[in-house]
Amino acid sequence: MEFKQVILVRKDLNMDKGKMSAQVAHASVDVIFKSDKKIVENWRKQGMKKSILKVDNKNELLKYLDMAKKAGLNISLITDAGRTFFDGTSTTTCGAVGPDEENKIDAVTGNLKLY
Repeated sequence: MEFKQVILVRKDLNMDKGKMSAQVAHASVDVIFKSDKKIVENWRKQGMKKSILKVDNKNELLKYLDMAKKAGLNISLITDAGRTFFDGTSTTTCGAVGPDEENKIDAVTGNLKLY
């Protein structure tokens, strides 16, 4: 059984590479705290497979995270405080799904394209 994690990132925000990397890291780490320890350990042993996927906007991000949650997957939603990049405005940037069984995650996010 293969495990993976996906991070869904909003395209419409046009974050620079550094900002996007930080947001992706926040999402990846945050969802681990909500995850089953055995699944996390198996995922780690397999190399921590992770895919960064594009979503068009906040509504699409929330739609996919809601679908993942309804499918029984752990999720995390990241909202940036706006101290550096978003001019003082808190902005929802990305979300994570998993780690979990690859086929369960793909059933929800398999149609999204890599970032």
